[in-house]
Amino acid sequence: MTTEKVNVLIIGSGPAGYTAAIYASRAGLEPVMYTGAQPGGQLTITNDVENYPGYPDGINGPQMMMDFQKQAERFGTQVRFGLATSVDFSSYPHKVVIDENHEITANAVIIATGASAKWLGIPSEEKLNGKGVSACAVCDGFFFRNQEVAIVGAGDTACEEASYLSKLAKKVYMIVRKDTMRASTIMQERVKNNPNIEILWNTETDEILGEEGVEGVRVVNTVTGEKTVLNVTGFFVAIGHKPNTDIFKNIITMDDNGYIKTIPGTSKTNVEGVFACGDAQDHVYRQAVTAAGTGCMAALDAERFLVAKEAEVLN
Repeated sequence: MTTEKVNVLIIGSGPAGYTAAIYASRAGLEPVMYTGAQPGGQLTITNDVENYPGYPDGINGPQMMMDFQKQAERFGTQVRFGLATSVDFSSYPHKVVIDENHEITANAVIIATGASAKWLGIPSEEKLNGKGVSACAVCDGFFFRNQEVAIVGAGDTACEEASYLSKLAKKVYMIVRKDTMRASTIMQERVKNNPNIEILWNTETDEILGEEGVEGVRVVNTVTGEKTVLNVTGFFVAIGHKPNTDIFKNIITMDDNGYIKTIPGTSKTNVEGVFACGDAQDHVYRQAVTAAGTGCMAALDAERFLVAKEAEVLN
C-alpha cells in the first residue's frame, strides 16, 4: 500500500466539498480532494438548477459542478478521482485509505460525502431521472407549474413535498403503499385536507411511462390488483435519503439514520480535526446552497484548528 502525507483532505465533491476546497485553498491549506463514487454529487443527475444565486438564467447541474471544480483548482486544490474505503481516526494525524490501496495521513479531514436518494428500483425510474423524475420537489417543482404530478411516499418528507407541490401543480397524486401513513398526525391532516392532493391508498408504482420525458404513471392497487394510468408529467420520489457515511460508523457520532452529528453552529464532529458538511450531516434542508454554506464553515473551522495545532507545537 502506498502512503502520502497531506495537510487537509476533503472527502467528497459536491457543493459542500468544492466550497470547502475553494476556501481551504485560498487560505493556503493545500487541500487534496477525492471525488468519491459520484463526482459532483447529486447535482450531476439534475438537468436544470434555477435556485442557486448567481445564475440568473439557471444552469445545468453537471456544468455547475464543473464550474465549482474549476474554481477550486484555480486556487490550487488537487482534485483526484477515488473513493475513501476506510478511516482510522484513533490517533493523530488521521488516516484515510483510498481505493483500498493508498493510505493518506491528514492533519485535518473534511467529510463532504453527501447523501443518496432512495429510489423505487424500477428501470423506467432510472431512464427518466432528470427528465420528469426527481427526488427533490423543492428543487424541481417549479418546472411543473399548472401540470399534474405524482409523488410516492408516506412519511413527513413526502407530506411536506406533496404540500409544496400542491401550490405549484394543478393536481398532486400521492401514492401510498399501505392504507396508513407513517407521517406525523399533523402532516397527515395537512395533505388529507388539501383539495389539490389526491391520496391513492394501497397503491404501488408499476411503471413510469414515456421515452424522452414523463408522460404518465401506471399504478397498481395492492388489494384489488387493478391497474390505472395517471396522466402526469412529473414523478417525485420521497421515500427517504441515505447519507453516505458507512465508513465512519462507530467512529464519528451519528443519529439513528446515519447523518453525522456536528456541534451546533459549527462543522466540528466528535473527533478533533475532523469536520463534516453538506448532506452527510444535513437531513433537513438538503439544498446546494446550504451545502455550500456548511462547506465554507468546514474550511474555516479546519483552518482555525490547524492554526491552534501549530501554536501548540510552538509552545
